[in-house]
Amino acid sequence: MPPCRMATTQPTQHAPVRRAIVTVTIVSFSVAALLGVLALLGGDFGDTQVRVLLTTVTVGVVSIGVLCYLSTAGTSFQLVGVLGGVSVLVPLGTALVLIWAEDRLRSNDEAVFQAFGVGAIVAGTLAQACLLLAIAHRKGPVVRVLLALTLVLAGLLAAILSALVLGGAPDEDYVARAVGVIAILDVLGTVVVAALAKFGPGPEGVEKVSVPEGLVAELDRRAAATGRSRDDLAATAIEQYLRHDAS
Repeated sequence: MPPCRMATTQPTQHAPVRRAIVTVTIVSFSVAALLGVLALLGGDFGDTQVRVLLTTVTVGVVSIGVLCYLSTAGTSFQLVGVLGGVSVLVPLGTALVLIWAEDRLRSNDEAVFQAFGVGAIVAGTLAQACLLLAIAHRKGPVVRVLLALTLVLAGLLAAILSALVLGGAPDEDYVARAVGVIAILDVLGTVVVAALAKFGPGPEGVEKVSVPEGLVAELDRRAAATGRSRDDLAATAIEQYLRHDAS
């Protein structure tokens, strides 16, 4: 029984960090949204108001990305979320530079544009990967195969787009066609995986297990504290207990 307790308490140790990140994300976007509303209602609409609105949009998009990265918290894929949280700082910083820097810098500094483009591509791809991994990694073999193929397509698309940002768009028509095909298949895979993970049948061999009411209440409390689902916590506890018992 001690191993089960370890499985449920370990994620709780990281819960304050996740709560802090969520709090900062909500507060940051709330402030940006307030400034955006004030810019729209504040009389004359000039260059400063446009920059405030662009900042609001940027912070909003980054906030959505951060929430996507947090979806892997407490799972075996949380490193992907950490990488996403680090990568999103690049497009955030460069976007703010492009919005608020002098016109000369925004017009001439190609490196800033390239950093923003590649950073946005990487951060967006990792956000997509985090969401898919969070909802589909415990599903049946068909969903897991589709998940793997979709992630490969997403990575390939990100690599091609990043190369285009860094090297410029080639004249060859087949490159544009290839990007279009990969992008369509990527979106299709994302939709199918998400739909099957949410509404499709569960994996074969899954049986319902009765859990005492007191343990269900404890699972609900831990789930609320860690941001994980009750089923995920229970499965993790059972897996770790069985591994410990086998050893």
